[in-house]
Amino acid sequence: MKKRTMVLLTWVLAFGAIASGCGSDSKTADSSASSNSTGESSSADVASGASEKVYTDISELKDDYDIIIVGAGGAGMTAAIEAKEKGMNPVIFEKMPVAGGNTLKSSSGMNASETTFQKEEGIEDSNDKFYEETLEGGHGTNDKELLRYFVDNSASAIDWLDSIGIKLNNLTITGGMSEKRTHRPEDGSAIGEYLVDGLFQNVKENDIPLFVNADVTKINETDGTVTGVSVTFKDETTKDITGKAVIVTTGGYGANSDIIEKYRPDLKGYVTTNQSGSTGDGIKMIEEVGGTTVDMDQIQIHPTVQQDKGVLIGEVVRGEGGILVSQEGTRFVNELDTRDKVSAAITALPEKSAYLIFDAGVKERAKAIEFYEQQGYVVEGESIEALANELDMPADKLEETLKTWNADVKAQDDTAFGRTTGMDNDLSKAPYYAIKIAPGIHYTMGGVKINKETQVLNKDGKAITGLYAAGEVTGGLHGENRIGGNSVGEIIVFGRQAGVQAAAFAEKE
Repeated sequence: MKKRTMVLLTWVLAFGAIASGCGSDSKTADSSASSNSTGESSSADVASGASEKVYTDISELKDDYDIIIVGAGGAGMTAAIEAKEKGMNPVIFEKMPVAGGNTLKSSSGMNASETTFQKEEGIEDSNDKFYEETLEGGHGTNDKELLRYFVDNSASAIDWLDSIGIKLNNLTITGGMSEKRTHRPEDGSAIGEYLVDGLFQNVKENDIPLFVNADVTKINETDGTVTGVSVTFKDETTKDITGKAVIVTTGGYGANSDIIEKYRPDLKGYVTTNQSGSTGDGIKMIEEVGGTTVDMDQIQIHPTVQQDKGVLIGEVVRGEGGILVSQEGTRFVNELDTRDKVSAAITALPEKSAYLIFDAGVKERAKAIEFYEQQGYVVEGESIEALANELDMPADKLEETLKTWNADVKAQDDTAFGRTTGMDNDLSKAPYYAIKIAPGIHYTMGGVKINKETQVLNKDGKAITGLYAAGEVTGGLHGENRIGGNSVGEIIVFGRQAGVQAAAFAEKE
């Protein structure tokens, strides 16, 4: 119990550092983070101070490990747990003062098909359907080899999490999907905290060393074979650590405005939902040892972002029945269309923003709303008219919009925009709520090129010996548009694969 309390305290402090502030330069482009890419701020120091009792002390550092994992997000911790299970001696280095990365900010859930939990609810799903809908969502540009492996191993990833005490048995739906395949914690809460907490507990219970404030600055190699990494610690000392294999799980570049503007100058000035450590470091290091990249200009804009602090308002709110309305109080899009289409529809409005409208029923089913309310993002009205007045919106228009929507839900026929999902419940339970949102930079689909064994590939398509990667640092799986819930699936499916494959390689060395 004491260990769990410390982990939860660490997360709370970490999230406080992540969810506050408004940096905007290349190091602090994450407007939802108060700490810069080195974690040097009062908020981050508080988190770091609390976490020193939890993370591995620098005095325990060794010069050599079987497998070196760079990054302590969901993919990194998953890879470490699998590598340890295979008999290896892994280590995790994390440049930020706390573990979790962007995984901590995950909200909606983890997509998977043909799962035990789907079958228990009588949901008839298939890997082929999951594959085709993801391919369609990515406009047919997804790496088909990676996508096939991803969907075919998604159910076993849910089972694996369940086997280590992380149960995701509450199902909902996200945009671009036709079935309830988004798996959440049993109470319907946001998946990020729960997943990071569970993975971290397993890392600790397996005695896997995890060093924070440990910035890997270089991947070392000899004659084309990776031999280890160079790590700079908080005291500014740098050490070379050797290993038989290296797994890079450092996340994307959504908080690096320089990289964003290089590939997508049209996105200059957009708020980002990414934590401040998402600066593309792993991609740069991999390129330096010959790795190649793919889809670097494919950067996802999420439609529902609270603009003051760059906090994502999860797709689960729409999946549980929420709708989007303009300042005029009318719907303007199928709310559960793919993210690129919904974002474009919001940007086309005169205000370039919209309101997410929901009722008490949605609030009960989507527990993440409690956090949004605590942060002051939620506007409440005891009636539809009262809510409209709070929003300076024509009350008659909003009342007519909800009346029409509720009738469409009852008939299971969205007469205006053809929405077919997230219509299990109408919006008729007072009080009513709204959150003002607009699009923001959310996810980078581009990254280093890997094969389904998670080996990093060079420009000739050949694997770099001893080098693996998983998670948002990689590219290709999502194509031109990521489906909500697939990134959490990706870090578990390919994090596991990286741990298994790197262990098999290291065992031969």
